[in-house]
Amino acid sequence: MNFLKKLAGESAIYGLSSVVPRLLNYLLIFLHSRVFLVEEYGVVTEMYAYLGFLLVFLTFGFETGYFRFSSLPNASHKVYSTALFSLVAVNLTFLTAVILFSNSIISSLGYPNKPEYAVILAAIISLDSIAAIPFARLRQLNRPIVFSTIKILGVLINVFFNIFFLIICPKVDYLKDAFFYVPNNAITYIFVANLIASIFTTTIVIYLSRKEEFKFSFSDLKHLLIYSIPLLISGIGGTTNETFDRIFIKFLVPPEDNPMYQLGIYGSNVKLAVLMVLFIQMYRYAAEPFFFKSAAHKGSNTIYSITTKYFLAFTLLIFLGVGLFTDIFKFMVGKDFRTGLDVVPILLLANVFYGLFFNLSIWYKLTNKTWYGIYFTFIGAAVTITVNLLLTKHIGFYGAAWGRLLCYVVMCVVCFVVGQRFLKIPYDIKGILFNIVIALLIFYIGYTVEIQNTILSFLFRIILIASYILFFYLYEMRFGDKQFNFKFR
Repeated sequence: MNFLKKLAGESAIYGLSSVVPRLLNYLLIFLHSRVFLVEEYGVVTEMYAYLGFLLVFLTFGFETGYFRFSSLPNASHKVYSTALFSLVAVNLTFLTAVILFSNSIISSLGYPNKPEYAVILAAIISLDSIAAIPFARLRQLNRPIVFSTIKILGVLINVFFNIFFLIICPKVDYLKDAFFYVPNNAITYIFVANLIASIFTTTIVIYLSRKEEFKFSFSDLKHLLIYSIPLLISGIGGTTNETFDRIFIKFLVPPEDNPMYQLGIYGSNVKLAVLMVLFIQMYRYAAEPFFFKSAAHKGSNTIYSITTKYFLAFTLLIFLGVGLFTDIFKFMVGKDFRTGLDVVPILLLANVFYGLFFNLSIWYKLTNKTWYGIYFTFIGAAVTITVNLLLTKHIGFYGAAWGRLLCYVVMCVVCFVVGQRFLKIPYDIKGILFNIVIALLIFYIGYTVEIQNTILSFLFRIILIASYILFFYLYEMRFGDKQFNFKFR
């Protein structure tokens, strides 16, 4: 199937922008979990939860809107500059407001006398939001190597300055007294390192994605807003599902159970589940423009079905690989952060359904019914909030993890049922359910059977993972569509 090879090839290249940065970010969790107390890392986890939420809000869904309108046969040449100028105006306004009210904002979060947290994070959010459109343009122009190079360089800069501020400066006498360094202010320097990286990436990507002329079109802005605002609203609901589990821990866990400690532990475990997010992100970078381009071709619905099935199989393979070997991945964090590792498989499975929802949601983006994204994500947000309110107070961060998993399961089911009314995509439901059940059964066996000999235990789990691959292969040989050979160029 040529289209699968093309999608896999582009995903691999885009994956460089996710794989390498995520692996480098592993160095950061390795570093942070050895520099900070668990409670201090809880502060970092909370701040980045707010950052993730605001980043979605301040990009206005224009990234997908840009793909939609720049891919049309009669696309306006002003779509790019209109989207970019709009985000610049919005984010500069946001940054100014945060600077003016930084003391009030940060005090309301429980960190008085730390207004720099709010200002630096607001600057990061603004820069990253503005950069979203130039990065989307690179993807739309099929320039994955340039895209990946900028992303990787940005993370390298971030990692370098984390090491510089957290390791080098405290140990070098003349740096201790430098004007830019204040001892005992380590958390701030995590944000400063990120800001330096964001300044670099935003500047470079705008320069490399520039066009011959920049013109603003109110007509294009109107089309972008009509199409993208539903995506924005649904994105806010989706971000609630992604980030509010961390925020809930701080406010729902009783003080006697040390909520900031639990938040720090949960934040580090979320990082251990990052390999799944890594693959989903690299797939999304390649799949979104690919799906829009293939929409006009005969057999495109079958493309969406087949890619969904293979995507699910690969994410379940990652689920098994990481979930059954947490005793290896745990060494990425410090000893104080290794409690609660059994929450990692729950987070991994939640990410499987998150990726599945991305595939299932293509129908409302192609049919311009983006308002349905609002319904689905807010249904998911309702599940997240309800489960957290019921469980997090009693079982701590485990409640947050179960809330995330149930949220995405419900979203997938509802999105599939509704989507079949508007765009008949012939998903192999039996194959999807077969994959999930077999993977869960194999995981249960590997997780519950204890083998004292370390080598035999490793071999046993490797054989279990190999058996999943064999099951999938045999199923495809027996029931897979062997006739379909759609060629996409």
